[in-house]
Amino acid sequence: MKTPWNFARFLPLAGRLLARGRLPTLLFAVASKGAAQGDRLGKLKDDLRLLQALCLAWWRGEYRAISPKAIVSVVAGLMYFLSPVDAIPDFIPVFGMLDDIAVLAWLMKTLGDELDAFRRWRNQQAPEKLRVVERLPDTPEQLQLQGPKKN
Repeated sequence: MKTPWNFARFLPLAGRLLARGRLPTLLFAVASKGAAQGDRLGKLKDDLRLLQALCLAWWRGEYRAISPKAIVSVVAGLMYFLSPVDAIPDFIPVFGMLDDIAVLAWLMKTLGDELDAFRRWRNQQAPEKLRVVERLPDTPEQLQLQGPKKN
């Protein structure tokens, strides 16, 4: 499956965001937009939650069994989802979310093996641990203070 044409420009931005420790801010913005979109995302709402859970587990240092390229791609995909100015601007009714949904679907397919490994890891964790690892605090600053844990 071919990389979406406008996605590549988000990869270096994602690398810089991770290097600067700005992942918590991104995750809060994604959670907010995901909640606002509601049912418009369909099945991809679950996929979006999985990507958020992966990023939270990675940020907290609990899950690092993902390649650097894959985590950058996940962050780039989330940045694309947030960007109001992408292939189809989000302010265009009905069609504005189509490219965001397409990029998230492409990401889920492309990173299928990495995401399956994360799902297996999640299934092996105690529910109490997952509640802590995947919980988004009230503010990005609180999440910033919580991590990342160095391994």
